[in-house]
Amino acid sequence: MRKLIIQIPAFNEADHLPETLACLPKSVPGIEVVEYLVIDDGSVDGTSEIARQHGVHHIVRHRRNRGLAAAFRSGIEKAMAEGADVIVNTDADNQYEGADIPALVAPIVEGRADVVIGDRGVGDNAHFGPVKRLLQRLGSSTVRKLSGVDIKDAVSGFRAMTREAAERIHVTTDFSYTTEMLIQTGRKRMAVMSVPVRTNGPIRPSRLFNSIPQFIINTGTTILRAYAMHNALRVFVLMGAILGLIGMVPVVRFLIFYLEGNGDGYLQSLILGVGLLVLGFLAVMLGVLADLVSANRKLLEELSRRVNRIENSDPSERDD
Repeated sequence: MRKLIIQIPAFNEADHLPETLACLPKSVPGIEVVEYLVIDDGSVDGTSEIARQHGVHHIVRHRRNRGLAAAFRSGIEKAMAEGADVIVNTDADNQYEGADIPALVAPIVEGRADVVIGDRGVGDNAHFGPVKRLLQRLGSSTVRKLSGVDIKDAVSGFRAMTREAAERIHVTTDFSYTTEMLIQTGRKRMAVMSVPVRTNGPIRPSRLFNSIPQFIINTGTTILRAYAMHNALRVFVLMGAILGLIGMVPVVRFLIFYLEGNGDGYLQSLILGVGLLVLGFLAVMLGVLADLVSANRKLLEELSRRVNRIENSDPSERDD
């Protein structure tokens, strides 16, 4: 019996949560059981109580606000503990059209995808202003190149995933899970698809960021950090090569003057060049070390995945 759990991270969404829940499907083709999960991220307006009153099956409550990424992680853990075979993530402010969840889940039910992203049609979405459209396109293009995943709407929070995919995704950022998750799926060779989805108009300003510059800085930092963490050797070797090439310039300059008999006046070029070459070498060595750490992390992730499977499995199905 296949179970779908729709998780909804929420922070002070008591006014909007009822409408969001009312729009969620009660049944989905190819799914026998559909349940709802609300992650109350430290709300002070009674969000958890509203969720209970409206029949939400599972509620996770943080004692204080920990941010969207932490709420997403808590939801994934709870959904797997409750036996979810498929997990859908949506927003509590009803930004995404709940009726599109069957279309979002369909590629997973048909066995064609591990992760499915809801494409809001960033380029011509009537609810997005021109600046937001531009930033969304630039951000999605950057994530596509870094992750190798052909997705047009990288920061869409409307997404579905299999249980197996959820077990292999380990979000470490404190800002937003969307871009890091895609970089991981690309790195781990998961099958990722996107389907067009509808959106509703905004009902309040975003709580994820206070200004466009802050959004750019936080998103850019998250993307670079995630890429460096999962491609450490490539990043550090590139840094080392750049430092080495720059360092060669003053070294060659010194050698030219030295061969002309004027080397004594250009020792600073030699010192600068050697210093840069040493930094380049150290960067490469750090890359090798980081790659070894990355390999160890993969082993730990696989061990964690197997432990979670054992903990969440039916005791009667375990081997003695």
